[in-house]
Amino acid sequence: MTDRTRHLVAALTGLGLGLAALGPGLAPGFVLSYDMVFVPDPAFTRLTFGLTGVVPRHVPSDAFVTALAAIVPADAVQKLVLLAVFVMACTSAASLVPSPRLLPRLAAGVCYAWNPFVAERLLLGQWALLLGYAALPWVVAAAARTDEPGGGRRLVRALLPAAIGGFAALAVSAMTALAVAFMGAGRPRDRLRAGLRVAAAAAALSLPWLVPGALRPAGLPGDGTAVGLFAARADTPFGTLGSLLLLGGVWNGETVPSGYGAPVTATIWLVVVVVALAAYWRWCREPGWRRGAAVAAAAGFAVAAFGAVAAPVLEGVIGLWPGFAVLRDGQQFAAPLAVVVAVGLGTAADRAAEARWPGVAAAATAAPVLLLPTLAWGAAGDLRAVRYPDDWARARQIIDGDPAPGDVLVLPWASYRSYPWNHGRRVLDPMPRYLHRRVVVDDAVTVGGTTVAPEDPRAVELAPAARTGTPPVTTLRDRGVRYVVVDAEPGAHRPSGAATEVLRGPDLVVYRLDGVAHGARDSAPLAPVVAAWVLTGLAVFWSITPSRTTLSFPLLGGITPRRPDPRRRTP
Repeated sequence: MTDRTRHLVAALTGLGLGLAALGPGLAPGFVLSYDMVFVPDPAFTRLTFGLTGVVPRHVPSDAFVTALAAIVPADAVQKLVLLAVFVMACTSAASLVPSPRLLPRLAAGVCYAWNPFVAERLLLGQWALLLGYAALPWVVAAAARTDEPGGGRRLVRALLPAAIGGFAALAVSAMTALAVAFMGAGRPRDRLRAGLRVAAAAAALSLPWLVPGALRPAGLPGDGTAVGLFAARADTPFGTLGSLLLLGGVWNGETVPSGYGAPVTATIWLVVVVVALAAYWRWCREPGWRRGAAVAAAAGFAVAAFGAVAAPVLEGVIGLWPGFAVLRDGQQFAAPLAVVVAVGLGTAADRAAEARWPGVAAAATAAPVLLLPTLAWGAAGDLRAVRYPDDWARARQIIDGDPAPGDVLVLPWASYRSYPWNHGRRVLDPMPRYLHRRVVVDDAVTVGGTTVAPEDPRAVELAPAARTGTPPVTTLRDRGVRYVVVDAEPGAHRPSGAATEVLRGPDLVVYRLDGVAHGARDSAPLAPVVAAWVLTGLAVFWSITPSRTTLSFPLLGGITPRRPDPRRRTP
């Protein structure tokens, strides 16, 4: 069986896993769950590129989705992206197992695509993080070969899914790639050069979110509060650290798959993970990335546990630089551990196949699915496709068709909604992406009675009035609000004063405020953000062009083309 055939079988297996996991989510409509927000007919707005002053966590993933939605329907884009996560995860992990046999490769691929990390992050709606996670094994392989001809190009290409995913996905991938580069084979000078190339590639791909993040208005609340809210938590009988070792431990207890963590299945899964780690240590002999992947797994585990065991220290670190807030939700850094576990399980299955124990190899392949059956069928029905109500389309027609300036304020003042038409499933307010105007919502996150300060400068400005539920029309008009949209609880909230009701339906009530002179202005300057996108685009273009090109990036391993030898005849 050729490598191409093995890759094809692994991709088809990943597709089957994706179909099984999404289930009812593949029906027409959108899956809306926590941070997973897709809308019909999205448009490029200031929010898409992080120009509004909010922390650009959605950059450039929103731009990627919006561009695809110009070609195919937006709900189809969501399904393609989610299926791609499973296909890439299974294929990339399978490619790291250097076995001529198919079953050991599939054991690694299935384990990497179907585990508690994937299940919990999918329920949390972090598809962008999972996009980078799915390509992480390819990043490991590419980081080990940066010193080879075309190594810089391969690395940038491997990092592209993480770059699309944004700052969290790229942070995890960059950490892993750096560990592999610095711990690889070769002389110290070569390893240092490889590490610099990894850092340069990660920096170039980070510019679309790094630049608007750096240009956010000064004086806004930081992210250092409530570290304990987002720290890893126990979802198995083995405590927080044991849960992280089993690739679980997400901070949000509502996103743990139904039935996961039962003593019997958790114990069996623990045995599988321990056997996989032991097999990796004993039998994995890939000189280019074996040690580096192990170091990345250990470092990721330490970061994942940091918020749970040393929350005050992490708060102090974030206070030094707000960018360290990416460490607050530390469990996402368990991704490199998942790579090691998957490769280790594939290696163990390969040894079993060599010993003529095909049943053991088959059991290793099936074990992740059998031990986590509730990921199937839309996580036991939690992930279902729904359609936006007609009221939303009517509201967009009215608001986006109005040439007058002004922003949109959404009431009740909250960041997450539990719409009846979404079966009560909690979701980040879709209105900022649904409307093509600037939309102001409460972006403060409240967990267990503790609130993390808002980050949007407009939300900070309007919060005192909006919290009342009946903000004065004069206050809103003076601060550039043209429309007030009341959802989920019609009649319970409304602007107080002379506001014109332009829409009333079972799901939305829309009020118009006349006399607004202006709306919000960009909080980040446009020119540096455009320059950031251009530079990143050049790096991507360089990575996908043949090595003989006039575009050269020496730090990434680019080679300035030599003049053709006139004595050599060109066929």
